[in-house]
Amino acid sequence: MTNPRRSKELLLAVVAAVLLSQTMAAQGGDAAAAGQTTASAYAAGTHEGPDPRKPPVSKPGAYTLQQVLDMARAKNATLLAAEQNLRAVRAQELQAGVRANPNFALTASNVTEPASENNPYAYAAQVSRLFERGEKRRWRLDDARATTAETQAQLNDTIRQTMLTVKTAFTHMLVAKEALELASATLKDFRHEVEISNDRYKAGDLGKLDYERLDLQLGNYESDESNDIVTLQQASFQLQTLLGIESPGPDFDIAGDIVPPVVTQTQDLLVQTALANRPDYAAAKFATTAAAANAQLAISNGKADPTLEGEFDLTGTEKSFGFQVSVPLRIFDRNQGNKETARFQVDASRFTESAARFQVISDVAQAWVGYTQSKRLSDRFGEHYLDESHDVLSIAQYAFEHGGLALIDYLDALRDARSSTSDALNAYQQTWLAIHQLSAASSVELVP
Repeated sequence: MTNPRRSKELLLAVVAAVLLSQTMAAQGGDAAAAGQTTASAYAAGTHEGPDPRKPPVSKPGAYTLQQVLDMARAKNATLLAAEQNLRAVRAQELQAGVRANPNFALTASNVTEPASENNPYAYAAQVSRLFERGEKRRWRLDDARATTAETQAQLNDTIRQTMLTVKTAFTHMLVAKEALELASATLKDFRHEVEISNDRYKAGDLGKLDYERLDLQLGNYESDESNDIVTLQQASFQLQTLLGIESPGPDFDIAGDIVPPVVTQTQDLLVQTALANRPDYAAAKFATTAAAANAQLAISNGKADPTLEGEFDLTGTEKSFGFQVSVPLRIFDRNQGNKETARFQVDASRFTESAARFQVISDVAQAWVGYTQSKRLSDRFGEHYLDESHDVLSIAQYAFEHGGLALIDYLDALRDARSSTSDALNAYQQTWLAIHQLSAASSVELVP
């Protein structure tokens, strides 16, 4: 296989030699040979320049993606609030399982008058308790437990969505770091080019108009660097906020690869994994279970609950015991409305469950399309366009510095290289975001 670096050196050497031989033909073969030697030396010494495929430099102790995700799970305020809400819902299981309390009543009469045969003191003590029928307690417990399971699944879905948000913020910050590093390096290189052009202008080898047009391009590169500084700081503060850091600072740093990995799973496998693991789909299924239990509870609430009461009476010296049973007659109110409501809610929850299933399949399909297309484009930049644009710029720069290329053509080469670098970085970013979206859609971690 041909070495790309060696091929580029040979191409630079050939082009530069042709340019120099045209200007030095009058000086004979020795001068042309000297020009070819100079071109070869220049080609061999040409550096690769800013490369968006290389990860940005990170400070010691910079956080990796996994460390950032762990911090978010431990300190993100949204997750902490959702966890407390789950505890509150789980406490309702205790309340759902309690039984009816007994009632105690004590009455007395004639105690303000002197006791006599015709007016004896009278005391009565009653103890009563409601007895539930139709397994109401069982259905309350089933409803409460299903609601707890649904809330747990909703918490897991909140974690899934939050992790996606954190991954997205991490990628934005990492790409912003890379963009700033590239902008600073490009600005440094172009500033050096302007300095060389200034020397040529002073020596009379370059016209004033060409020099000033070249110098004006510095403003674009300085603007890029300034904008990237702002973008990086904003992305850093956004990520720190998601990690639960109260006061974001400028010293926070992350580390990671710019070139995205390859997803080895197939789309069908990811769909099956999503249907098995997606917490929002699980929450929809638990909601159906809770609705079914609530429907059974509504039926049970239509049954009459008897109240049994025992009574002890003391009138003067006479003692007596008695009891009472009361049963409400469910002639008019048999809980008909709540039964119908619960039945419709069960049907609605089943439709919601089906919609959640369809959404899971659609989410994976959409994320898969986004990944395959963005990965194809980012691979094309990484394997072809970046090297090609760098070669074109290197040749154009050498030719311009040696008077073999017009300024307008050199500026075109600059814009093309700048555009290729920006497009490549954007393609890498879109691929990373697509991978994160696919991970969230399938509820499986795809980043090794």
